[in-house]
Amino acid sequence: MQEKPLENLVGGYSNTAIFRTMAFIGDSLSSGEFETVDKEGKRHWHDMYAYSWGQFIARKNGLTAYNFSKGGMTAKGYLEGFADRYDLWNPEKACQAYVIALGVNDIYNQKMPIGDAADIEKTEFSEVRPFISYYAEIVRRYKEISPDAKFFFVTFPNEESKKDKTMTDGMVQALYTLADHFENAYVIDLYQYGPLYDQAFKEKHYLHYHMNPMGYLFTANLIDSYIDFIIRTNPADFMNVGFIGTDIEYK
Repeated sequence: MQEKPLENLVGGYSNTAIFRTMAFIGDSLSSGEFETVDKEGKRHWHDMYAYSWGQFIARKNGLTAYNFSKGGMTAKGYLEGFADRYDLWNPEKACQAYVIALGVNDIYNQKMPIGDAADIEKTEFSEVRPFISYYAEIVRRYKEISPDAKFFFVTFPNEESKKDKTMTDGMVQALYTLADHFENAYVIDLYQYGPLYDQAFKEKHYLHYHMNPMGYLFTANLIDSYIDFIIRTNPADFMNVGFIGTDIEYK
């Protein structure tokens, strides 16, 4: 029987360790954000990057991780200000791989239209520019500074509290469309292959409405194991990873 993603979680070093540099791009799920409630009942949010799943993956596999994430981030906000403000398109920050986990705030909170394949290369829109267009431009900008980098697009998890499955399904389909469009791009489909984020899951892995340290560690194991699965099942795609970011010519 053919192995499915996340059927086998990796305990020690994984094939993710073939990368020496990775960038993690996302919102509060990617920034290791913790949520607190003060004595007056007001909520506060704290980006704790050392607890982000990207840093857990980096420490486990001995690679260098750059966390280009922030709580509340959207693909639109990333492209139209955040990346420029922090000089994230700088070739000196180019990586061998990029893991992108954006969409929750765009689609669920701002109700942005998702778009489809026809919107990926479009430059002008008569109405609101869709999510897929912003996402695609982020990928293109990073391909400009690291042309042979590998890209991993992370879907929403299967979250019990997300009532509108139409939006979730649309976002998942958009990421597969993007992965088909771009070279060296793969989908980390937590929606189909990950666990159900139900009440029992959240009691163990959440602190208020964001993850706790165990939750981020668990997420790191999921994403690390999924990347390991992608590499193991597509070995020819990753044989030249060691040359990415060098001046060495290779085929």
